[in-house]
Amino acid sequence: MQKIHLKNGESLQKAIDNAPENSTIILEARKYREKIKVSVNGLTIEGVNGSKIVYGDYANNVHADGLEYNTFRTYTLIITASNVTLKNLEIENDAYSPKTKGQAVALSVYGDNFVGENLVLKSMQDTLFLGPLPDDLIHRYDGFLKDDERYVEGDLLSVFKNCKIYGSVDYIFGCGKAYFYACDFINIDDNRPIAYVTAPAHSLKQKDGFTFYKCNFLSDKDCLAEVFLARPWRDYGKCVFIDCEISERISPFGFDRWNDTHRNLTARFLYSGVDIKNPVDWSKELSERDKTQSISKIMSLLEDFNLK
Repeated sequence: MQKIHLKNGESLQKAIDNAPENSTIILEARKYREKIKVSVNGLTIEGVNGSKIVYGDYANNVHADGLEYNTFRTYTLIITASNVTLKNLEIENDAYSPKTKGQAVALSVYGDNFVGENLVLKSMQDTLFLGPLPDDLIHRYDGFLKDDERYVEGDLLSVFKNCKIYGSVDYIFGCGKAYFYACDFINIDDNRPIAYVTAPAHSLKQKDGFTFYKCNFLSDKDCLAEVFLARPWRDYGKCVFIDCEISERISPFGFDRWNDTHRNLTARFLYSGVDIKNPVDWSKELSERDKTQSISKIMSLLEDFNLK
């Protein structure tokens, strides 16, 4: 595997565009203020202590085309290739202030078999998007989003290990199949009284959604918001929480139905080994059989991706 070491302030995007498939780019210990797109299959981007990719686009800002950015053009880094790995680096959208600026994505994943290891992801609203888009948005954004950032379907797999993800509202969202192992989710204050960690939008045909195993759901010391673990962005959104630790800021109800919708009738929110004090009656506790199968699947994926 070819290794490419960036130095002397070289552009990361230029290095990605020139990299062959199945190569590795090693970053410097510095801040890269670039908006990044990864469309090279099999690429690994590896940081060292202090490697950071930062940008600051936000939904309410006006794009060069005269239209607002919208959530899905705000990413700091987007992945449209498969078998991509990011490790040992920080990715941030530093727009913040979602009450006035709207959503601001740090990382968007539209590729299959993505691996994130030892990452720090930072934003407030909509930090991490896991594609594909819901079907209705694929059609709505025809001609607005680039095809490789829109017309993608299937059970796109992502695996995260030992990551720290910061946000305030819906900061893990999308339709992808994702597994999080030993990750920390940290709610930060955005001057709103209620916060939501995840906003899944899986369709009924998708068996797997977002699965969290041995993760910690925390709040920054300045965040006083009541935090819900999940609310369904679309009907049938799915989240599974297994043997996770939750802070006292997590709502005793655990989950929210999304405003005045009836998605509580279709959402698939399951848990086991999580101390939710008074879970909503439309969530379900995993059976021991299903729990064992889920853990086995996660551990098998970690082994498949050499993450054990």
